Amino acid sequence: MLAACVTNTEGGNPEGWQPIIPDQVPQIAAMVPESVAADGKLSVGTNPPFAPFEFKDSQGRLIGLELDLGRAVAAVLGLEFDPQEMDFSLILPAVQSGALDAGMSGLTDNEERRANFDFADFLYAGIQWAAQPGSRVDPANPCGLTIAVQRTTVSETDDVRPKSENCVARGEDPITVLSFDSSDNAALAALVGRADAVSADSPVTAWAVERSNGELELIGEMFDAAPYGFAVPKDSTLAPALAAALQHLIDTGDYERILKQWNVETGYLDEALINEEPVKERLQAAQ
Repeated sequence: MLAACVTNTEGGNPEGWQPIIPDQVPQIAAMVPESVAADGKLSVGTNPPFAPFEFKDSQGRLIGLELDLGRAVAAVLGLEFDPQEMDFSLILPAVQSGALDAGMSGLTDNEERRANFDFADFLYAGIQWAAQPGSRVDPANPCGLTIAVQRTTVSETDDVRPKSENCVARGEDPITVLSFDSSDNAALAALVGRADAVSADSPVTAWAVERSNGELELIGEMFDAAPYGFAVPKDSTLAPALAAALQHLIDTGDYERILKQWNVETGYLDEALINEEPVKERLQAAQ
């Protein structure tokens, strides 16, 4: 039962979930490049499990926040949403080669990736810790604790391991780092007491806490925020089309409704961004 609280294979969508499929907006749909519009589909690469962004329900169907948001964006553009499951490492190469229209899989928009891709940003996410209630764990002073992370994520490489090195440099006990292949197993380690806390992307941590039936709670504040975005080839005209569709969802309130259905309450955008730059005025001129 404890494992069911945080596993990325779940019975279905959250309680009260409703599909949000907006109508096509012709002036935004007209922005879609012909190479994408030709088959009437928005093909995207995704890599579950990464709840709440993308994972599978008990029937093996792809569900999640990013799937819902991508489907709503495609609807505004007058396209059929076509998510394709693949290894995470293959998504960006498939986008770059033209085999996919976009990558939608919890992709962080950063300077390194912007050399080859543009990002239609949709959310700011940072690092957030969680622990059992009453644990008194302080993310700013974790020396000597056991902390669970998903392997190779920024929680491991940029948060927990550097903090452990600082502990040793100050003559204190290092952090014992438990690295797992998935975020759900990292959260489970904290839930059952194998780890003192878990460090993960803020929406992922919030999801685990919400599903834990009170056995986990958020501790400390979110830090090191960066944008998640839908990745397309560099200088593709699809980026402005995606951003325009996202702006429409923001303006109508569908954007907020989709995020709230997945227990994401922070990191919202007030306006559409491409590569973290506001584009609202440019989009209005293009429509």
